[in-house]
Order: sequence, then structure tokens, then C-alpha cells
Amino acid sequence: MRLTLYFLLALLISLCPDTAFADRPNVILILTDDQGYGDLSCHGNPILKTPALDDLHGESLRFTDFHVNSFCTPSRASLMTGHYATRTGAYRTSSGRTFLHTDEVTMAEIFRDNGYATGIFGKWHLGDSYPHRPYDRGFEDVVWHKAGGVGQLSDFHGNDYFDDHYERNGELESFEGYCTDIWFEEALRFIKAQQEAGKPFFAYIPTNAPHSPFVVEDHYAAPYEDVATWRDGKAAKFFGMIANLDENVARLRQHLKTAGLADNTILIFMSDNGTAGGVGMDTDAVPSEGEGYNAGMRGRKASVYDGGHRVPFFLHWPGGGFDEGQDVDTLAAGYDVLPTLIDMCQLEDPDIPFDGTSLVPAVENPDDWPDRELVLQYQGGNGFTYAPEMWTDSAVLTEEWRLVDGDKLFRIKDDPSQSHNMAEDFPEVVKQLRSRYEGWWADVSPRMQPIPIHLGNKAEPGTLLTGLDWYMEPFGNPVTSTKRWTPGSNGPIFLEIETAGRYRFALTERHPAAEEPLRNVLARLEIGGQEFETRIEARALAAEFVVTLPEGPAKLIATFETANGETGGAYFVEASYLDAQ
Repeated sequence: MRLTLYFLLALLISLCPDTAFADRPNVILILTDDQGYGDLSCHGNPILKTPALDDLHGESLRFTDFHVNSFCTPSRASLMTGHYATRTGAYRTSSGRTFLHTDEVTMAEIFRDNGYATGIFGKWHLGDSYPHRPYDRGFEDVVWHKAGGVGQLSDFHGNDYFDDHYERNGELESFEGYCTDIWFEEALRFIKAQQEAGKPFFAYIPTNAPHSPFVVEDHYAAPYEDVATWRDGKAAKFFGMIANLDENVARLRQHLKTAGLADNTILIFMSDNGTAGGVGMDTDAVPSEGEGYNAGMRGRKASVYDGGHRVPFFLHWPGGGFDEGQDVDTLAAGYDVLPTLIDMCQLEDPDIPFDGTSLVPAVENPDDWPDRELVLQYQGGNGFTYAPEMWTDSAVLTEEWRLVDGDKLFRIKDDPSQSHNMAEDFPEVVKQLRSRYEGWWADVSPRMQPIPIHLGNKAEPGTLLTGLDWYMEPFGNPVTSTKRWTPGSNGPIFLEIETAGRYRFALTERHPAAEEPLRNVLARLEIGGQEFETRIEARALAAEFVVTLPEGPAKLIATFETANGETGGAYFVEASYLDAQ
């Protein structure tokens, strides 16, 4: 039995917890961004070459029917908490819905509380402000970029993947080199330090690659320029980003072997959603000839068809008996990872009612593993209450079936392209899976409430609020830190004032670091039931207000109005605590 070594380790830890603590496995979790199931040569991609990931695939436990959400933040929320993303509060990539409820316990907190050193190197995308930053949620060694991508609204102004500024444990620092190289270099630094200290570690490497914009050194993209021509030729850069990532995986694995860490390290590789650049632009299509490869699946990133959320999942752990290729066809999901690691590492039971479950029994006794009914929701709007339209962009998954949008039924093993709707042939299956969805929605939807950013805590004296924090329908939000103000978009930002006193709010239309003057506009600030306005003089860099606020919840709306009456939100609001009342 392949789990023999795993259970011997578990027995040793249970009998001799003090002496065996140092032998607990280290954990390295690599999460790539927008790399789909088909974006690996070991999964049949006829163009892309991924030799290091192919080697890892050949030496790993592989869940072949593994699912996350259809886009970034929800997948990360589920991974970190073991819960459905909708339950956590972080179920969209913007619009004030990227924060975890503060009562959610993260993977990093559980490892930290069990004596592990914890580090994150790369993309977080679960909040840029207190109390939602990675070092507020259990990570002790942090090197990260803000927002959902390098160069986006709340990230450092001017970041472009090369020689950028990232935060190290709350302090801005200049780094030399390419972003993916930096994340792996910093992870290796952390790993070396923990080995010297004799401490087990949890290293989380969530890369921003190969998320758009597709930027990489030319020599990585050059082999694909004549063959990856879709997306206006940008697919070559997308593949080049994966080629660079593949090199970094090789470098990491070589270090683990040289340092003698490979046997006792659980190394996981996975992605956060379906491909963004490996196929053409049609979100719900099966790629046509010349439009890329998606392992025969329908859909890409942002789709609830399998191509949008079925991703690779490799687990390599020689010390646990997982060092040879082994496929497990059991239906599994991102929220199963945390319970599985708690089981494998024999961590103290956190007494959390996870939505996921440990996958160890599925490997040990696959014939006894029950069929599951999992729910996926692409949450496009506010959706606080159940309504028939909520069926849109939903999927209920079993090992045999996929129910999409509540009215399209596919037998997935026979029809991986999800081309033949069998809903009329199997009405009882449709009824059963619709019932599962309705029960799920009734369970998770009460948690879909605004989660505030906190002001007045000494952990963050100054906070940059952005258009990504507006609690609004997500369409039309600004993305990059260089975009000029446009009328129309706006929404409230929910706050929790921790310390009563005076606060300064500075409204701008560009990133504050851009230092471009405002136009001649009227600036308005509404907060805590108070309203203020001021006319911006030419050449002013910001509209400033000083407001006295009591402790407690507050709602902020910051607005600009042009001379011709056009209104829209201030993309940036710098908020800082001045003094007590």
C-alpha cells in the first residue's frame, strides 16, 4: 500500500510528539495564475514544453478531476480556508468582495499555530489593507505584490514585471529581476533559513504568472511565436511565462534535493482557474483548430464549464510514498487541500467544519470513497437572496454529471467537451442536482455581506483605498494604476473605525505616486453620515478633507463632478489617522 510510510510517520508522531516534531513534513504549495489544465506538455499540449513540470507530474500523486473556481480570488479563498468561497466573503476579484471574514481561519494560521514557519512569495489577492493582508492572516515572512496582478490599481505605481517594487513584511523594497524569478528566489531564501533553524516550514508560492499582461523576456516566448498565434499573437508570451515558471520549478526541486529536503517535503503544484491565454477568446467554447489546446474541454477562465475550473493538481512527497506517477480519478476541489494537509502533517485539529475533506482516504481506499455533489458559482453580481436568475453561471459537479446553469446536463466522462445536453433525458438527475444547489445557496448566501477595511489601527497608520474596494456591480471598474478618471463608476467602501478621532482623506484620480494634477472638478466626500465638498483648484494633486469620526462602522463614498455635471468615484483615497478626539 502506497500510504504505508505515511501511516508509519503518523504513528511515530502520535506516540512521540516531542521528538517527532522535527520530522513533520515541510510543505511547499505552488499556485500558478491562469494556467489551465491543458497548459502543460504532460497533459498533451502539442506546442508548449514544460520539462520540469512533466518530471514532477511523473513523480506525483495526481488528482485528474480536480476543481477550483473560475477565477482568482475565490479559488484562493477556498484554498486558504477549506471553505466554499461564497461562504468566506471573498467571492469576486474586485468590487469590495476580495476580503475574508475575520472569523475565517487560514492555512497559514493553522501551520503557524502548529510550530511551522510560514511564508508567502507572490500574489495574495485577498485584501491589500488591514486586517486582510497576508501578514494579518498568519504569514510571518511576506514578499508580495498588491491587487490581483502586478501593475493593477493598488499595486506600486510603475510596476511592470521587471525590477519592480514589492512589499517585504510591510516595507516597500526595490527588487532586481523578473517577478517570477523573484518569488522563487525569496522562497528559497526562506527555505534555507528554516533549514538552518531546524524548523518545519510552509512556503506558499502563488505566482502572478502567467496572468495578463503577458510579459516575459523575449527568449522565453521566441519558440512559440510562429505556432501560438491566437489572442493577436500574445499566446506566445503566455507560453513564454510558463516556460520561465517551469525553469523556476526545476531550480526549486534541485535545491530541495541538494539540501536533503526533498524526501520530507510535500510539494504541491496547482493552478487557480482555467487557462487565460492557452486558447482563444470565446469563454464558453471548445477551442477550434488553430485556437489552442484545452485537453478537449469546453470553456476557459471565467466559464462554469469544466475548462474554466478543472486544473492540474500534483502532490509529490517521497517520505509519504508519493514519488511515482499515480492517477486518482476521484472528484476533488481546492477546499480539500487544507483538510488533506492537516491530515498528512498530523496538525492539531482546528475544530473547523470544513466544506472540504481530507483526500487521504480517497487514495487509501478509492472504492469506498462516496460520490460527491460539489457546487461552483461564478458570482457576477451582488446576489444576496436566492432567485431563479442565480442559476446563471453555476455548476453542480458529480463524478458522472455536470449540471450547468440549472438546465444543461452533461455526462462528463462520455462528453468531456460538454456538447450534448441530456437534461430532457434525465429529469430526475436535474431535479436532484438543482436541489443540491438550492440547499447550498441557502447555506452560504447569508455570509455574502460587506466586509470592512479597518482604519485607526496601529498596524496600518495609513491606508490606500481604491476603486477595487468599491462595493458595487463589478462592471466598469478601473484596473491599472495608469488609467485616467472616467465618469459613471462609483460605489461605497465599507469601513470599521477602530479609534475615534480625526482622519485625513485625500481624493485623487490617479495613483498618488503619479503626481499628476487634478482637473478643475468638485470633490465630494460622504462618510459616517457627514458630507463635505470642495472645488479643486488647477494644479492641485489631491482634494483633502479632515473629518472627526467615532468608533464603529462607517460607509465612505468619494466622488468627483466635472463642470458639465459628469460624476464618478475617486479611484484613490488616502486615509490616515491624525490624532484622538
